[in-house]
Amino acid sequence: MAAIRETFFQECEEQLAELEAGLILMESGTAEAETVNAVFRAVHSIKGGAGIFALDALVRFAHVFETALDQVRSGTLAAGAAVLNLLLRAADVLADLVRAARENGTVDEARTAALVVEFTQISNLGHEPPLTPKPAPKALAPAPAWLISFTPASALYAKANETALLLRELRRLGPIEVALDATHLPELSELDPEGAYLTWNITLEADCTEQAIRNVFEFVEDDCQLNITCATPAEPALKPGDVITGDNGFSFEFFPPPVFDDEEASAAPKAEPEHHEPPPALTAKQNPVEAMAAKAESAAAVSATIRVDLDRVDRMIDLVGELVINEAMLSQRVLEAGIARASGVAMALEELEHLTREIQDSVMAIRAQPVRSVFQRMPRLVREVAAQTGKQARLVTEGEGTEVDKTVIERIADPLTHMIRNAIDHGLESPEKRLAAGKPAEGIVRLSALHRSGRIVLEVADDGAGINRARVKEKALENGLIAPDAALTDDEIDNLIFLPGFSTASTVSDISGRGVGMDVVRQSVVALGGRISISSRPGLGSTFTLSLPLTLAVLDGMVVSARGHTLIIPLGAIVETLKPKAADVFPLDGEINVIRLRGGYVPMVDVAASLGYCDEFVEPDQSVALLVEGEGGVRAVLLVDAIHGQRQVVIKSLEANYRAVPGIAAATVMGDGRVALILDVDAVVKTTRSELSRPELSLAEAR
Repeated sequence: MAAIRETFFQECEEQLAELEAGLILMESGTAEAETVNAVFRAVHSIKGGAGIFALDALVRFAHVFETALDQVRSGTLAAGAAVLNLLLRAADVLADLVRAARENGTVDEARTAALVVEFTQISNLGHEPPLTPKPAPKALAPAPAWLISFTPASALYAKANETALLLRELRRLGPIEVALDATHLPELSELDPEGAYLTWNITLEADCTEQAIRNVFEFVEDDCQLNITCATPAEPALKPGDVITGDNGFSFEFFPPPVFDDEEASAAPKAEPEHHEPPPALTAKQNPVEAMAAKAESAAAVSATIRVDLDRVDRMIDLVGELVINEAMLSQRVLEAGIARASGVAMALEELEHLTREIQDSVMAIRAQPVRSVFQRMPRLVREVAAQTGKQARLVTEGEGTEVDKTVIERIADPLTHMIRNAIDHGLESPEKRLAAGKPAEGIVRLSALHRSGRIVLEVADDGAGINRARVKEKALENGLIAPDAALTDDEIDNLIFLPGFSTASTVSDISGRGVGMDVVRQSVVALGGRISISSRPGLGSTFTLSLPLTLAVLDGMVVSARGHTLIIPLGAIVETLKPKAADVFPLDGEINVIRLRGGYVPMVDVAASLGYCDEFVEPDQSVALLVEGEGGVRAVLLVDAIHGQRQVVIKSLEANYRAVPGIAAATVMGDGRVALILDVDAVVKTTRSELSRPELSLAEAR
């Protein structure tokens, strides 16, 4: 039972994500009718599962929630701004109730009760009597009796549905009488434990439509036989040939049951040419159900999925990593043995390398997930922070389908949370100031994701006032973070907000003021092997850009050597390789050189010297150069002794197994069993850029 309960909560997460996405589409005005139906189904499914596990608080609130959604779906309640705001807040409370049920925690009952009151108020408004009274007097229209035959299939029980809950929902429409038909129940020796043999015959007295009854069975209609007839039928309003379209989207023509007496029987052959196929009444009801069942089976066959424990996937990834290492070792042994490349062994080894790469890519794709799961948490955060700060903010997301490794997804939620809170609290102005500046009262926070150069780039942008650099520098001086005579560029001032303990907030609140938010962001990003940059324009807003690896498991790199040490340079950072000429190299301050390249000047870095492998700097014209590009498009030329080829390597954390080393991102095991270090290109480029920014260095003096 515990496993089924955990599966229910996992499905709740999916339903809540679909609910949030649907409500946001409704809020933006781009939702279709099916979106409203999907939102209703999400809440209804959560309520149905919660009822199985006796989660009464969750069931009660979900019932109130779905009642309002049903009114929106039927058109009796207009989905205006106030209603959508209530629905979004209700989705937040529903998520809290699911979380509390899962963790055996508590929720704010006063908040839940207040929302129930609001739902009651809008429901009363939504059920105002129509302006035109019904022509028939109420006394002449007694509540009809409905005869319902309900036969569940085994699939209904396999999906954790319960007939008792369906009967309970049916009773909300009116009084019911239930009779159990067990005539098809076999002997015990022939009984299938997972089979379904019972039929419920139900008499319902309710003034409702047939569609209202079918709505009760909406989520199990594909897994049962359902027949509904009215015991007190009135004159049919439909004429033969009328097209009927149900809420399920299926359309069919209406034909009344044929009734023949002696005279009609003799006339029947004359009418036969008009109707080549007999239209029995039962098929009109059965065809939609059968079609829906066939459609469901077809969809299940196309999008079949299974749930796999993440530990198993991690174990498989580790094994594939070891396979890559062993394949590299085998290649090294073949190379050392001097076997010709055209030999059968070498060709088979090359084929093994291709297969290993395909296996690795396939396994990594299993862990790849769209960032949608993280992005869908942020609208609630924006609403809450905007309410706390008294500002108007709207979140716009782009690139939700961008895929990245699950490990990365799990660790980017906290940095994005801090950045969005910072964008609203510090970036966006108050509605009064925005209006005075000629901006809309509602500020925009834009969250986007895209792939770039083998990495995932996340951007959090706002259209606020931008970074107040004078205020930032003033606070840094007050806190003793910079010297009074420090000459800082705009970029350096912007990056002061990442220092520990730094905050421009005048008071400490639940949102900001303690100086730990942006510091946590940088630490989290660096721990993922990523980098963060800021772009800000006064009066127009700021953009924070995170660049992260797509996976923390493998890397395509260039194998190089420097003073006898083997290094890996990430392939995504390399622009080109070149052989420097002495005439194109210019020294700066005796230690730093720049190379003239296509009309510009790029700083050169002796990799061996920067890592402490030697004290003497190599002559540029005696080295191999690699032009690399770091975050923000900043370039540098790395000098190494030789290039040994390209290889996909398995990333091993150096910090976890040893300690953090400046200029080194991670380590890997080579084919000969030796450990090679993976160069942190961004750190090297950043260090070189800092050296070049010193006031005593200038290219004009060198020339």
